[in-house]
Amino acid sequence: MSDLQREVSELESKSATAARLFDIRRIIGGLFVVYGVIVTIAGISPSDADLKKAEGVNINLWTGLAMLALGLFFLVWLKLRPTAPPTPRDVQE
Repeated sequence: MSDLQREVSELESKSATAARLFDIRRIIGGLFVVYGVIVTIAGISPSDADLKKAEGVNINLWTGLAMLALGLFFLVWLKLRPTAPPTPRDVQE
């Protein structure tokens, strides 16, 4: 009986790890951080044509910083409020 209990507990821990790994906040946050860094780098030294097209606003820099902030928000949210793994009672219902 203890082998069965050990196997069940191992499967529950693997399930909890998989639930945390594929949390949508991690995916969205990671993508926004990556794209935010890329767009921010593109906005650090804009050309005169880019500034003229955006009526003097460095839109790449501001959009990149906003994307970076949003991505960091999702990652901090994930860190502060992790996903609780489903309990066996919830799975059966």
